[in-house]
Amino acid sequence: MADQATHLQVVGKLELDQLKRLEILSIIEATTLLLLLGVAVPLKHVFGWPLGSQILGPVHGLVFLVYLWGVMQVMAGGGWRWVEMVRLFMIALIPFGGFFNLPLLRHRAAQLRGMAQPS
Repeated sequence: MADQATHLQVVGKLELDQLKRLEILSIIEATTLLLLLGVAVPLKHVFGWPLGSQILGPVHGLVFLVYLWGVMQVMAGGGWRWVEMVRLFMIALIPFGGFFNLPLLRHRAAQLRGMAQPS
């Protein structure tokens, strides 16, 4: 029984770590999208300065792919409803969307912490 409790603690810690990483990735992804759309693209089209888009475009693309990988890792742990999964994927396409994921991720982390508490 002690081995099973230890296993559950380890798994819970791994899931909490993954949720924390996804929180950070969500913030970074949302920030790079906002910088791309709010700064780099206007600089390119209004002032004819394409360097911002040339740099920030690939940076955001890479961050977006890493975010999607993080979402898949978190979901691999199971226990997610399909609506939550779709939300995590789709919200990354919307400016400020990554920030709207934070309450969901923090709520999920709080649930995990509550399950890890000894009864």
